[in-house]
Amino acid sequence: MTRRESTSRRRLLAAVGAGVSAAAAGCTGGGDLGGEPSYEDGNGVEINASNATNRTATEMSAAAALANQQPSQSVTPLDPLSLTDHEFVVEDGYLGSTVQGTVENTGDDRIQVVEVRTRIYNDAGNVIGRYLATTGDLEGGDIWEFQVVVLEAPSDVADYDIAVLGTPS
Repeated sequence: MTRRESTSRRRLLAAVGAGVSAAAAGCTGGGDLGGEPSYEDGNGVEINASNATNRTATEMSAAAALANQQPSQSVTPLDPLSLTDHEFVVEDGYLGSTVQGTVENTGDDRIQVVEVRTRIYNDAGNVIGRYLATTGDLEGGDIWEFQVVVLEAPSDVADYDIAVLGTPS
């Protein structure tokens, strides 16, 4: 094999490898599957910090057990999933800081896994936490009321953004 044939073979293999990687990452756009999630702004968080209290150590332990910070690798943006509404809410007790809202499956088919992802920001605009909520088997036309538990103190939260993703059946 000549040096020129070896170089051409490497280029071909590199091109095929890049194409396979892009397809596996969902970058080819097939059908209603998307690539990266599209985050929607939370429109700022208005908290009366004097009314919001920090969790006790026991409450923080309970909240940490509920807070989900491990996103699924099997979800992607899906056209039939729609964030109907969402807001930052401070609950009493161990729940504390939360993002709550609803997701609707506007399609006809069941979605196997639905995941709502939030990114939490401080006053400086820095991400201080990433949290999510997950449900399974959202039938076509159904609505899911989600609650994302956020471990940051209400007084530390200035804004959030949110995205919904899923895995089709």
